[in-house]
Amino acid sequence: MLEKKERRGGVSIMARLIVLAGSLAWVILLAVIGGVLGFLCAIGVPVFGSLGIAKLLGEPLPLTYGQLMVLTVGCGVLRGVLRLGEQYSNHYIAFKLLAVLRDKIFRALRILCPAKLESKQKGAIIAMLTADIETLEVFYAHTVSPVCIAVLVSLSMLLFVGLYSSWYLALAAFIGYLVIGVAIPLVSSGKLRPSGVAYRREFASFNGYFLDSVKGVKDIVLNNAGPARAGEVEVRSERLQEQTALSKHASALAAGTTELCVSVFIMISLFAGIGLYSAGMLTAGRMIAGVAAIFSSFGPVIAVSALPGNLTQTFASGDRILDLMEEKPAAEPVTDGRTFEFESLEVRDLSFCYEEEEVLRHVSLTARRGEIVGIVGPSGCGKSTLLKLLLRFWKKDSGEILYNGTDIDRINSESLLDNVTMVSQSTYIFDETIEQNLRMAKPNASMEEIARACRKASVHDFIMQLPEGYQTRAGALGDNLSAGEKQRIGLARAFLHDSPVILLDEPTSNVDSINEGIILRSIRRERQNKCIILVSHRASTMAIADRVYAIDRGTIRKER
Repeated sequence: MLEKKERRGGVSIMARLIVLAGSLAWVILLAVIGGVLGFLCAIGVPVFGSLGIAKLLGEPLPLTYGQLMVLTVGCGVLRGVLRLGEQYSNHYIAFKLLAVLRDKIFRALRILCPAKLESKQKGAIIAMLTADIETLEVFYAHTVSPVCIAVLVSLSMLLFVGLYSSWYLALAAFIGYLVIGVAIPLVSSGKLRPSGVAYRREFASFNGYFLDSVKGVKDIVLNNAGPARAGEVEVRSERLQEQTALSKHASALAAGTTELCVSVFIMISLFAGIGLYSAGMLTAGRMIAGVAAIFSSFGPVIAVSALPGNLTQTFASGDRILDLMEEKPAAEPVTDGRTFEFESLEVRDLSFCYEEEEVLRHVSLTARRGEIVGIVGPSGCGKSTLLKLLLRFWKKDSGEILYNGTDIDRINSESLLDNVTMVSQSTYIFDETIEQNLRMAKPNASMEEIARACRKASVHDFIMQLPEGYQTRAGALGDNLSAGEKQRIGLARAFLHDSPVILLDEPTSNVDSINEGIILRSIRRERQNKCIILVSHRASTMAIADRVYAIDRGTIRKER
């Protein structure tokens, strides 16, 4: 299970997400430049119009009425072009980074798999790869550049109003920018964050539960558990709806507060301008130009004020994604160790605890090329755990696992996986053709090699009876195949991979006695140049083993 970590602050999450932009930072800079120029052009339309009025009132200006008109129209046209460029840049980097993030998440899952993902709800992972990633589009497309744009445009307006009109008007605008662009977002963020985090948590929980319900619909129907399951889906849906309503209500309240404050500061600026004009401190033309500039300059800070409504969920999604990407695997991959070609395996005094529960205690066994080694024992005694330790899915607590005399912790992970293949009790079948499902074990295999591997696994005849043979699609989640058929396809994958060591975890648990006999004969034929470690509770399965070890309550003994 993924480890729980202390929740990051919003600033920390933003910093980490910006770092992920990496070489695409120049696109963000381009978006900021386009956005600043675009807003200045938008503000320029009323400002140049007000300068025309100021000139009409006798304000000395070096520009003619015709030039002012051209500048006004030009600003309007440029605003559209620059806005397009800004939005294109923002969304380009957003969707580019979303693709990069999906790739990074898949790589992280690959490293964490399978040890730390066994108890992780698949629906929660799917929610992360879809909804959480999509939520980050808000950050990259509608957060980074708007904040930079608001700061630069506000500074430009303060300088214009202060230098051309009055520093008193500039002070009124500065206070308005601080309240709307800083104070309101900070207060809103504090109030919206709990609801945003709760919403993402409920969304992931609902997604996981619903996906589990879809995957297990046959068992739900067979056990007449439909009404109970539907009731639970309804309860979870209502909880999600409640969190959505709370989040929307808080966002609407923040938006209303922002609009009210904008109106208040526009009135303050207007009254301040009238007061300065009445006191003789400002001409009518300069007052009109300054007030017009302030009126039209609140757009960028309003955009910043509206961010917390989206950022609360964005931060929650970002926090979950960063947690996954920073999660340490149960056993770090070995990249600077040794490679080997299997000849022998020796386990010495191996012990392992899982979440403080002792699973294996002082286990020792040997296996060599050309042998079949059987391991028996009741359910939950540690048989499957031992096989996973032989693949270094977990890191052993003590003892040694020696391949050709080299401890497993000093062997390159790729070399280990090249030499050792495992067939688990439940084989996952992808929604692809049977051939594609098999080729994952050996992408360049010929059809003759694939058919040979399937004959060994006693599944070739079944495949040939399918409508399109090896080109038949397995169906979503492999639901078109029985448990036994999936298990035999998994065994065929192992034969096709052709590694020297094959770990078989209950390889015949889902097949009848006839197919069990066929599979066991194939396994026995494979023993000539391979080492096969066979886990099973069936005595008939153990009949083909050269040596049999029994595990009971974490300890092992040699039976024959």
